[in-house]
Amino acid sequence: MKPIPQLILKSSTGERLLPLINDYCWMIGRSEENDIVFSDRWISRNHAMLQYMGQGDEGEDGEYYLIDLGSRNGTFINGRRVSIPAILRHGDLLMFGQTEAEFSNPKHGQEKRAAKGVQDHTATATLHMRRLISVLVVDIRDFTVLTRQIDEGTLSELIGSWFRQAGQIIQRYGSWVDKYIGDAVMAVWIHGSQHIEEEEVLRIFKALNEIHQMTEDLQTQFSLPFPLRVGAGINTGYAMVGNTGSGDRPDYTALGDTVNAVFRLEGSTKEIKTDIALGLETYRYVSKYFPSYAESFDENTVHLKGYDKPTLAYTCSFDTLNETLHSPQLT
Repeated sequence: MKPIPQLILKSSTGERLLPLINDYCWMIGRSEENDIVFSDRWISRNHAMLQYMGQGDEGEDGEYYLIDLGSRNGTFINGRRVSIPAILRHGDLLMFGQTEAEFSNPKHGQEKRAAKGVQDHTATATLHMRRLISVLVVDIRDFTVLTRQIDEGTLSELIGSWFRQAGQIIQRYGSWVDKYIGDAVMAVWIHGSQHIEEEEVLRIFKALNEIHQMTEDLQTQFSLPFPLRVGAGINTGYAMVGNTGSGDRPDYTALGDTVNAVFRLEGSTKEIKTDIALGLETYRYVSKYFPSYAESFDENTVHLKGYDKPTLAYTCSFDTLNETLHSPQLT
């Protein structure tokens, strides 16, 4: 029988198995509206969320993330409180309120045991596709400062809401969250072998615009010491796409210079003091399909960390993006 990822709920009366199948997101809490309901009075009505991020059957080529939703008494992995999305590993011990559970992903556990004594090159999966992709990285600005100025419960609820909604927006526009990276998300759109269609470009910018608007909406829900803001980088080019992990930790992702550069582009927006930075190839497609929008970009020569030569970055504000997407030509 195929191993099934699951939560093993531990109590004085024994163990209860909660399979994590046939979905990608499970809400956990005391309220009956949740997918996994606990009666523990120390658990909040909407306590936490489990999210599967992958490209195949559950547990085969993706990760399970645990995200606290601002619960009053916290969510813990192996005794450490969760404040940003955390990857779950086979055998992790979880605590929701006073309810204990174990995360079990038998496939990972079996492969880990089988890999012992095997040479590294046989335990590591290889990249298997060279594809034209676009990569989007969205980062929460001044996150470290924010963590020092608001309490842990508020931080968990705020960040949990942001990550959850960002993931839903990205999925709605034809991609997935490839990585949660502390205070940022990375999404990948895989294109045809030779070029990108107009609608594909439009989906990426619509996703980014909705994430920005969602961030502004969260600002009205929380009493924060300063406005919650995001910055973004978008880059287009060829990359190797496939399962890059080891046998016990598969990781379906994209690797290559296209991916490396997008993080540097996003970082450059902080130095230039702007919101959005595009790589040259992305800008070319914008110029091709949306020439009036392309005219609003500023061309900047930036020195990206790790690159010997200066790079061109094309930058604009979220206000400009929003105005363009609501212009008569695109509505």
